[in-house]
Amino acid sequence: MKAWQAGDSARARQLFEDSARGDPASGTWQNLGQLEWLRGRTGPAVLAWERAAWVDPWNTTAREDLRYARKNAQLEAPDLAWYEVISTWLPVNAWPWITGLSFWFAVGAVLLPGILRGRRTTTQQALAALGLTVFLLSLPAYAGVITRTRIGVILEKDTLLRLTPTSQGQSTTRLSGGDPARLRRSRGGFVLVRTSRSEGWVEAARFGLICPP
Repeated sequence: MKAWQAGDSARARQLFEDSARGDPASGTWQNLGQLEWLRGRTGPAVLAWERAAWVDPWNTTAREDLRYARKNAQLEAPDLAWYEVISTWLPVNAWPWITGLSFWFAVGAVLLPGILRGRRTTTQQALAALGLTVFLLSLPAYAGVITRTRIGVILEKDTLLRLTPTSQGQSTTRLSGGDPARLRRSRGGFVLVRTSRSEGWVEAARFGLICPP
């Protein structure tokens, strides 16, 4: 913060990035997004705010910043499937715990009476049904977390979308900094991405995944 207040934005950016990688706190990513926005770098700002929301889906300030930036720069939000939307309701680390604990809770409620040589009561059956229900309901959200790790942001304006993963490949369109895209695969220094309108190859350095490194 001192480097930022002193006007050394490059130094402040480096410090924020180092801090975010060492301890990926939502507030750190949010501050980095604000700094990048003030520097006129829309793509990195959107990416930082998306990472802030990834770490803490209840960070309303980061979400407001994202809405403002997208409205100001006329950018689309990532197109999420229904199960991906559900996965944003809780922190991403919560879903694996809910899925795993509910599964073993249901298994325990079913098997424990037999192991203890006791009669299975109505309460135990109800608990087993509850655990199984929570497990089945959490599976789509858990899948949504996994698929969302493939969503990223174009970092630089006028990024060429090419037909082939080479610098001489024919370009089909130009993408704006902050445009969302899904990673399909990588090859060399290029990544194959799918946007809402087309699919093609972009330089890997011009694309960043929302899931914090």
